[in-house]
Amino acid sequence: MMKDMIVVIIAGGSGSRLWPLSTPSYPKHLLNINGDKLSLLQHAYERARRLSDKIYVATEASHVEHVKSQLSDLPDSAFVVEPARRGTAHCIVAALVEIAKHEDQDEPIAFIHADHYIRDVAGFAHSFKVANDVASSEERIVLVGVEPDYPATGFGYIQKGDVLDDGRYVYNVSNFKEKPDFETAREYFKSGQYLWNGGYFVGSVNTFRKKMEAYAPDLNNNYTKLTEALTGEDYKNTYLGFENIAIDYALIEKVQDLLVVPASFDWMDLGSFADMYNAADKDKIGNHIKGNVEIENVQNTFIENYEDKPVAVIGLDNAVVVNTPNGILVARRDLSQKVGDVSKRFKKES
Repeated sequence: MMKDMIVVIIAGGSGSRLWPLSTPSYPKHLLNINGDKLSLLQHAYERARRLSDKIYVATEASHVEHVKSQLSDLPDSAFVVEPARRGTAHCIVAALVEIAKHEDQDEPIAFIHADHYIRDVAGFAHSFKVANDVASSEERIVLVGVEPDYPATGFGYIQKGDVLDDGRYVYNVSNFKEKPDFETAREYFKSGQYLWNGGYFVGSVNTFRKKMEAYAPDLNNNYTKLTEALTGEDYKNTYLGFENIAIDYALIEKVQDLLVVPASFDWMDLGSFADMYNAADKDKIGNHIKGNVEIENVQNTFIENYEDKPVAVIGLDNAVVVNTPNGILVARRDLSQKVGDVSKRFKKES
């Protein structure tokens, strides 16, 4: 375990992209993936424990009780609860405000995510140790970027600049790129100069305050408002007045002196059922099957049934079939990124 480090697990999310497994009141980080005994959130907590014994969890009021139930050995004081979702920017601001009350404001904070699928815990700990040391010595925000293993179009990219520390492979950040088309992604992949932006960063309260003052005055003002807000309704009403915005757009992509450490661990963002299929155990003809299911002439398909009633699937390839008490999904696997859009329409209709 590292000394002089704080970890914040970001455990928000609306649950729309993995509907009907995941819902706004029970988002994907609460799920057990691939028959595992632990949820994604619990695995994130185990990784956090490799980094520090000072762990906070930033979550949202709609499912905070589920989060607390899964992390029952943490005290209530460890949970930073958003009254409602206002994007990762304000989730992080709220965490910084809470940490500033209790911890050394020069101590680096590692922000990690509850819904990522990672197997190499030792590699994860190593990457964040490097980021922690550099964030402390340089007094800068340090990202941990993921080495791409294919030309992905679903992630943003970090362009590496000059090397700061060639012994530990720490780079200056040259630029950020939005989710590219396939040809552009292929060029990024071939160049070796780009990392996937997994949303990991390390920096102290004081470092974040300085960067917000310089590059995101609105965020800095909101930090002050939350610091001055009383508990209860005053805090809630103050928070609900904030814009819903991601930390990348609000701050990170504006900062001029960012550093990045390439991740030395495997990584998967389970953002769709195509990702779930890739992470899941499969039989020799590419099927992942869970629950009371019978198949005939089916291959390369993800099928999960969470009810007692039988589910029969016949003649499908490259498909997703999921049955839960929340609803039924049948989709082509390569179009599963559309699930979020469709599931949100149910919410509008209800």
